[in-house]
Amino acid sequence: MVDYLPDDAPSIVAMDLMEKEFDEPIANARVMVRDVSITESLAYKDKLAAIDGVTSVTWLDDVMDIKTPIEMANQDTVETYYQDESALFSINIREGEEVEATEKIYNLIGEENAISGEAVDTATSQKMAGNESLNAALLLVPIIIIILILSTSSWMEPLFFLTAIGVSVIINLGTNIFIGEISYITQSVAPILQLAVSLDYAIFLLHSFSDYRKQVSDPKEAMQLAIKRSFPAIAASASTTFFGFMALTFMDFGIGADLGLNLVKGIVLSFISVIVFLPALTLMFYKWIDRTQHKPLVPSIKNIGKHVMKFRIPSLLLVLLLIVPAFLAQSETSFIYGTGEQPETTRAGSDAAAIQEEFGENTPMVLLVPNGDMAKEEELVQQLENLPNVSSVISYVNVVSSAIPPDYLEESTTEQFYSENYTRITLNTDTGSEGEAAFSLIENVRDTAETYYDDTHLLGESVTLYDMKKIVEEDNTVVNLLTVIAIAIVLLITFRSISIPAVLLLTIQSAVWFNLSVPYFMDSSLVYVGYLIISTVQLAATVDYGILFTETYQNLRKEMPAMEAIKKTIDDKIFAIFISASILSSVGFILSLTSSNPIVSSIGLLLGRGALLAFIMVVFVLPAMLVIFDRVIEKTTRRANFYKGKGK
Repeated sequence: MVDYLPDDAPSIVAMDLMEKEFDEPIANARVMVRDVSITESLAYKDKLAAIDGVTSVTWLDDVMDIKTPIEMANQDTVETYYQDESALFSINIREGEEVEATEKIYNLIGEENAISGEAVDTATSQKMAGNESLNAALLLVPIIIIILILSTSSWMEPLFFLTAIGVSVIINLGTNIFIGEISYITQSVAPILQLAVSLDYAIFLLHSFSDYRKQVSDPKEAMQLAIKRSFPAIAASASTTFFGFMALTFMDFGIGADLGLNLVKGIVLSFISVIVFLPALTLMFYKWIDRTQHKPLVPSIKNIGKHVMKFRIPSLLLVLLLIVPAFLAQSETSFIYGTGEQPETTRAGSDAAAIQEEFGENTPMVLLVPNGDMAKEEELVQQLENLPNVSSVISYVNVVSSAIPPDYLEESTTEQFYSENYTRITLNTDTGSEGEAAFSLIENVRDTAETYYDDTHLLGESVTLYDMKKIVEEDNTVVNLLTVIAIAIVLLITFRSISIPAVLLLTIQSAVWFNLSVPYFMDSSLVYVGYLIISTVQLAATVDYGILFTETYQNLRKEMPAMEAIKKTIDDKIFAIFISASILSSVGFILSLTSSNPIVSSIGLLLGRGALLAFIMVVFVLPAMLVIFDRVIEKTTRRANFYKGKGK
């Protein structure tokens, strides 16, 4: 996740500076070994240091002379590294080698000991990405096939849908080789999202083809008519999704661009596949569709529109009652800006819990300040030691002594504290890696350091997450605004109306607010990357339901009064919208259930719930709004040509 922060983020600038000035990097993992003596701990330290990918190991002997009896030493310092015959090592694992290094550490320490930290989370997430995508697909494809079989009249049609979109998903994954590398989050989410949001295009086309087969005898002519009829709906649907995903690429936080670019490629490839490949495939094998016809497996529900419209006033009143609290609640949700905590059902999660129970929370930070003034440095260290949530400070002045000039000592002793230009001060904190206490401490450390020095740099996992918070909060405003504007323009062109885009956007955006307000009312935190992606993806993907519904209503409104047109639209389209929503919802809930990656799981849960809420809003609230604002829509729509006669 750090790789996706912009280069000018303060924590990235500090990290680059430390890499340039010092050889020893900041610790990104903790290893706990139980039932060991001091001598055995030192032997473990050597074995850990010898593992490929481990660049440094820090333990008690680095901060005090262990020849002195530990009972005589500062107990706070000792208990940071050794207590109840358990040793805790701070280690750094080289970026890019997390998976291999953690595997070797697991082999060394066995099941009874533990390792946790940022590097472990990265390794766990990377290992999970491929396996869990496969598990999700193995669960998802049969469910989608069952949903499609229930919604079609041929056993072969679902395979045509999945082949057309599946080909575009595989091509999209293949084109990532030209990008060089992608995030494991993108790898986990993008293929399944692409399948879910673009399956509608194939359904639109083949349903039109099926209708025209009943009217004309030549399959080629039926396909030409089907493409002509379904092209506007497919193009509008693809355009809203395309521009919604495009908005993600404008994020400063690079994960948005990474995922957005993949999804944009996916939508374009799916669109081309449905318009070019699917018609060719269907015309080659249409006889298979004919031979595998079956009776509808779901009985048609007649006059459902009549029953739905009885609830139009209560539906609208309920939405008006809930929309303001939902909007306020979703803006007050508490967020997690990193990857979130690993579940305790995983080795990484149980190890993290074991280390925290034994040694407490520890998040190291490194402060770089200009060197040369030891008196000032000593004052600063004393101030830092007195800050709340700082458990210990490691610097030259309190580990060696301010009375001994560094020039008198060997370089091996001083190099971890001094470079040519900077002093390095390490702070061990008892806050988590993020949250109010962690972020408040970062501000306190910076303010304290800046009272002594003009040039200060702070880095560490919590500092990175603090920067992430600042950047993604700004991104949120930009992305949401761009998404709404882009989709509004597409809707404006599609319907040639000012009021219809407003009605559609209000309907779907309300569903987004309801969805994102749930964590606030359940008093749970939400992974911010998931929030940011869903606030865009749900709007872009589910506005398709509204487009399909409103387009049908507009055509029927030219032939009949508003109430009759809306009832018939509900009767005709509720099943198609339900199929689309159930596929997207299944995708979300399966991602949530199969992924132990907190970000992917969070995206899945929000997507699953969001698709259901969008379906409810389109079926119950959108019809009420279209009927109530019928006169306004007629006056603000170019060539509306609404029916002027009286109803039955």
